[in-house]
Formats: sequence, C-alpha cells, structure tokens
Amino acid sequence: MEIEIRKSKRKTISITVTQQGGVIVRAPYRTPDGYIQRVLEERASWIAKHLAQAAERRAREPEPELLTASEEKILRKRAGEYIPGRVELYAARLSVKYRAISIRMQKTRWGSCSIRGNLNFNALLMLTPPEIIDYVVVHELCHLKEMNHSPKFWAEVAKILPDYRARQDWLNAHGSRIIARKYGRT
Repeated sequence: MEIEIRKSKRKTISITVTQQGGVIVRAPYRTPDGYIQRVLEERASWIAKHLAQAAERRAREPEPELLTASEEKILRKRAGEYIPGRVELYAARLSVKYRAISIRMQKTRWGSCSIRGNLNFNALLMLTPPEIIDYVVVHELCHLKEMNHSPKFWAEVAKILPDYRARQDWLNAHGSRIIARKYGRT
C-alpha cells in the first residue's frame, strides 16, 4: 500500500483512498510524523475497508477509453458555449455577480469559486447530464454568498435545487469514471 503525505496550510487531517489503491494523507504543515502514524493506525480498519472497495471496483470496471486530443478540444469548446449561459441564468436567480468564467481540464475538481468571484469549471462536465452541470454551477455560485460548506451554504443551494443531494450522489457515483476518461484511473 502506497501512502502519500501532503502537508499544507490546513487545520485538520484527512485520509483519502484512491481508486488505484493508494492512500493520501493531508495534514497541517506542523503535524509531527508520529502523530500522522498514530492516526493511520487508528483508522486502519476504515482504510482497509476502502482499499478493498477500490479493488472490487477496479476488478468490475474495465479500463476507461481515454479521450483523444480532438475530443478534449471539442469538450472545451462545448463547455465554453454552454456553461456561461447556465451561470448567467442561475446568477440572476441567486442575485449574485461573478467576475470571470474559466473552462479547464481538472483532475480533482468539477468547479471552484475564488474569493474575487472568478468561477472555474471542468470541461469534463460536458460528459455529465445537464442537471449535473446545473448542480455544479449552482454550487459554485452559492459560494459567492457563503465561501464554505456550512448549513447556510447548503440552504442556499437547496433554495434553487431542492434535489441537490441526488445530483451530488450521482456525481459521487459516476464522477471518477468520467475523470478517468482524461487521466486514467487515479
């Protein structure tokens, strides 16, 4: 089992099990290695369970067919044409203003919102159903009201998309396969 430790400017430790069977530990810069080791030992059964689930998924699912350069170009173009219209529609409904929209090929995010009001969206969203694109757009626009994932933030999302949890579940269930079309299994 490969364990990667990533230290950054954060307040808590998190553990992620990748689809390839690796473990990523994210921790604050000053976290002692001994403490990280203890956390890993305490979470050993959780890690083992998720490693087994990842192995089962890999065995069930064929290796994804990677996108060609021309397919990527088409996705970026389609996203650049489609997503700004959805942003405009929902920004009006939420009464928020944004600065700029960027379309990128991202490995770990479907969208993001900067403190300055700039929005970034993953071109791979074009491989998802329209209601999933709308969920990501609304999610990022709601960050213009609440720059966190507090209950107040989720209440804003629910005002526009009462079924946001089902959309979120769809993305959690299918998102890694879509991202694997660009980056392979991670």
